[in-house]
Amino acid sequence: MSVVIVDQKIARENFLKKPFRLKHTLANNPLFTLSRLVDLAKSLPSDAIEYNSGKVAIGARPEDVPKIDRSAEDVIKSIETDNAWMVIKHVENKPEYRALLEQFVTEANIAAGRKPSDFSDIEGFIFVSSAKATTPFHNDAEENILIQIKGDKFVSTFDNDDRALLSEEDLEISPSRHRNRNYETWFEERATLHTLKPGDAVHMPYMIPHWVSTGNTYSISMAMTWKTPEVLRLNKIRLMNGTLRRFGMPQRGPGVSPTMDAAKVLAHDAVRLVIDPLRKTETARRVLRGLIYGKNANYYLKTKP
Repeated sequence: MSVVIVDQKIARENFLKKPFRLKHTLANNPLFTLSRLVDLAKSLPSDAIEYNSGKVAIGARPEDVPKIDRSAEDVIKSIETDNAWMVIKHVENKPEYRALLEQFVTEANIAAGRKPSDFSDIEGFIFVSSAKATTPFHNDAEENILIQIKGDKFVSTFDNDDRALLSEEDLEISPSRHRNRNYETWFEERATLHTLKPGDAVHMPYMIPHWVSTGNTYSISMAMTWKTPEVLRLNKIRLMNGTLRRFGMPQRGPGVSPTMDAAKVLAHDAVRLVIDPLRKTETARRVLRGLIYGKNANYYLKTKP
């Protein structure tokens, strides 16, 4: 049974380029009940779950985002009455969610005229948010289709090429940088609003600026994400740029110097060959992030106010 419902003409015209609406058949899937999500949270390491208050401004500075001093399971159990926001990361590591992700991403790409070799690194992120919660202005380093499972969600997207909103520095990748980006009220004049109800979805191209809010009831949604070969390459360059900037060596953006871009990709791959075997435990990941990126690299593990 198909899980993606989309107009192929619209998909082929806009895929990986512009946001567009589509539908899905997963709104009643038992993998997304609160009780199942509690079990999922219990089974994951703490660095796979991030949560904080949902009562934040669209342009909230990282240091102004209130934390929650409770376990992830308790936050999910009380999501109907609290004001909280949570993301459960990398659910693709669980076989039942992996199967769903692979089916969804494959169907969406085929509908857009793309083949399996055109995408990889399939990952899933489940969002559990209280009523009237806000996800501040930010961008994400993957291709994404956000599907709405429970409640209403309002997604404001912006022009991906509008550098008045986000600079190339804002697009750099670094574990020590919070995802929230600077937001000015005049940005909203350039927004496109997508209202999502259960069964709705919106395609969110790579690095597109956006912010999100929920309706009058709690919300469950999931980001079905993947990377193209070009996104993998850009992310390597932008991660190297973000890392070098942390050590006082700001870089030019991708495309300015193909020779430097190629060198950064090679350096990235060489470093990962050494580091990846060391990242198998949560403790090792924390230590490595801290050694390379400083104390802010593990900001999302802090749950106390």
